[in-house]
Formats: sequence, structure tokens, C-alpha cells
Amino acid sequence: MLYTWAMHTPLRIGLLALAGLFASVGSALAHPHVFVTMVSELVYDADGSIKAVKHAWTFDDMFSIFATQGIESKKKGEFTREELMPLARTNVESLKDFDYFTLGTASDKKLEFSEPMPDYYVEFKDQLLTLYFTLPLKSPVKAKELAIEVYDPSYFVDFSFADKDPVKAVGMPAQCKVSLVRPGDTGSAQPLDPNNWGAQYANRILVKCP
Repeated sequence: MLYTWAMHTPLRIGLLALAGLFASVGSALAHPHVFVTMVSELVYDADGSIKAVKHAWTFDDMFSIFATQGIESKKKGEFTREELMPLARTNVESLKDFDYFTLGTASDKKLEFSEPMPDYYVEFKDQLLTLYFTLPLKSPVKAKELAIEVYDPSYFVDFSFADKDPVKAVGMPAQCKVSLVRPGDTGSAQPLDPNNWGAQYANRILVKCP
């Protein structure tokens, strides 16, 4: 079944719930409809185990304005965190169906994430929506090699890391090194999979420890 924008108005019922709806259209029509600029943070325990990934996802201007239509606010064109909380809640609940667009491996073993911590929120600044949320691991993990990928398999949502300070590592052991692989970087291309179109546009955070 082909889903259309009109079937999901107002869009605030779930910013990211739409991300998977166009998967049924087929890979031939796969292209992004929503653009997200992100900043991510790796959070470590005192013993050097990674325990969470924090995301800040800023949506494109057209999507941000459309998504806030109909939301009541005390000041026109401005929204407080409290006014946007229903939107934040719906976003986080919708993201669960898509594994929060976040995949991870530690020494080639899949990481298991829990549901986001309850301190998530949405901010509206400079006419742009930004969703902040923290994904804790079910169990903190120590690993010599760590990889975190962020992408939408259907390629409905296009993710890209911010140009400035895109990745932070809080509490990471000093001997570990973090690097970033953006789509299009040399050696970053993935084999084309018609059932996972977005994998070739994945953004990757890599950590190596001795």
C-alpha cells in the first residue's frame, strides 16, 4: 500500500513514524523526504565500559515548520519544551519501531539498547526542531572495537553528522581513539541491498582501544 502525506496530517502525530511508510514503495523510488543533522555522544562508565549513546537530531526547516503546525503556544512562532512534550513523547514512542535508527556492535557482537531515558525533549530554535534523547545499553560493554551506525533503512530520512563537533566521547579511556565515517568517505560504501537501501548512506562512529 502506498502511503501519502495527506493520510498523516497533522504530521506532529509522529515525526519519525513516517520514516518506514515508504519502504513499501520499493527501492526504485527510495529517496529522502526528511533531512536530519545530528550530534552524537558516547557515554562511558568509570571502568571504561560504554553505557549509552546520546543523540541530538535537528530536522530541516520545512519539516520543522510543518510538524509544529497546530501546536498551541503562548507566543506565536515560539514553543517551550513543555508545549512540545507531547510531540517529543510521540517521537520517542514511534522511534521504537525503527530501533531508533541506531545500530551498534562491540567486537562484532550486536549491542542491545534499552528504551530511551525519560529525560528526552524537543526544542524549537531558529525555526528548527531538535530532538534530544539518550539510548542506554542494556548492559555496559567493554570492547577493543566499537561501531555505532545511524541510518534509515528505507532512506525516507537522510541523516548526516554536523560539520562542527559531530561526535563526543564522555569518559572514554584516554588510550582509545574515536573516528567518524560519513557516507561517501573512501571505503565507506556498503554492498547495495534492495531491502536495506539506506545502509549505503550510514553514518558510522568507530572506537578502537588497545
